[in-house]
Amino acid sequence: MRLTTRVWGNDGTRTAVLVHGIMTNSRTWNRVAPAIADHGYRVVAVDLRGHGASGRADNYTPAALAADLLETLSSSPDLAIGHSLGSAALLLAAPQLRCARTIHCDPAWLSRPRDLRALRAVKHATWRELRAEHPRWHDDDITAEHQALSTWDPASVSALQHLPGLPDAPAVPSLVLLADHSERIPPTEAAVLRSRGWHTRTVDGAGHTVHRDDPGGFLHGLRGWL
Repeated sequence: MRLTTRVWGNDGTRTAVLVHGIMTNSRTWNRVAPAIADHGYRVVAVDLRGHGASGRADNYTPAALAADLLETLSSSPDLAIGHSLGSAALLLAAPQLRCARTIHCDPAWLSRPRDLRALRAVKHATWRELRAEHPRWHDDDITAEHQALSTWDPASVSALQHLPGLPDAPAVPSLVLLADHSERIPPTEAAVLRSRGWHTRTVDGAGHTVHRDDPGGFLHGLRGWL
């Protein structure tokens, strides 16, 4: 499936690709994408299948999401950043996409117990419920997330049943940027990643959606990688 994209920094001489997580869309990057573009990038963010302006589908496995990235994006981007489920898709797509560097933000690589019915019910969350759930987010992010839920296909939570697992050595220089006390990549697994050649950093105090909880901390965590 060819995905809808959003672009910042058309004059950039390098390309950065941004891949969002479940339930949201490319607007999740609104507070950090302009700063990435200021480093000389043309920033391209996708709406994954079942999210934003991209179409719905019958298949929501990470492999299908990865295939969409390959169909949509130009090969050999200078930088690719994926968050949560978007990171799982990026992990699978990266070898063929031929990224120069990848950054995985609190990636959803490991299977863990999840109440999929409860996740689907988030589709109907109110603005006030989202504000209570995400106290550190800017009001504009709460509004954008509430709008994103209106176009999100809750069937996409099935992708969380097919996560790729902890990867072997990265094919290109790669950073795993973690939430504080990450539930997705606990300390033992983070140590394994480091032993396999992955770089890891933690954004102190940030929750799972690091770039919305602490945009400044997120960008600081990318120092040396932009």
